[in-house]
Amino acid sequence: MTVPTPTLQTERLLLRPFTDADGDDLFALQSDAQVLRYWDSPPWTDRSSVAGFMAGCRRLAESGSGARVAIERGSDQAFIGWCTFNSWSPDFRSASLGYCLTRESWGRGYATEAAHALLRWAFDTFDLNRVQAEADTRNGASARVLEKLGFVREGTLREDCIVNGDVSDSWVYGLLRRDWAG
Repeated sequence: MTVPTPTLQTERLLLRPFTDADGDDLFALQSDAQVLRYWDSPPWTDRSSVAGFMAGCRRLAESGSGARVAIERGSDQAFIGWCTFNSWSPDFRSASLGYCLTRESWGRGYATEAAHALLRWAFDTFDLNRVQAEADTRNGASARVLEKLGFVREGTLREDCIVNGDVSDSWVYGLLRRDWAG
């Protein structure tokens, strides 16, 4: 089942499919060590990572297992990050949510706004019961985004990742259809 990557408009943002023109901005985002300090993968150092990321976007759509969208600020059409709905399991009616935004866009509510729009699309498109997300326990800002969206912290994955050589824990969050206020 192919699921076309959506184009979604919010009050301040445009969420849209990635294009080749996003390559430089995507590389800048994913190679920023400060942005990726809580990720379980290192910052990009090789531009070939862009092609792999774009291929992953196409695979999500072609397999029907989710969507990864570029986030563009409406006021100036600046690329400010991405948001993903992935790992759709029809058997379990569950999936995962993730996002990554430029440092310059932090603290402005963009992550919450973008994730809310993508969640609304996902709940409308898929027969979802549950969406899961994870956040490094040191990343309070990401935890706040998830909680604003209605996610509930369900537990801690102890020593789940090694981030920049440091062993770290992750919080697991869940959002159930019955709790979605979309």
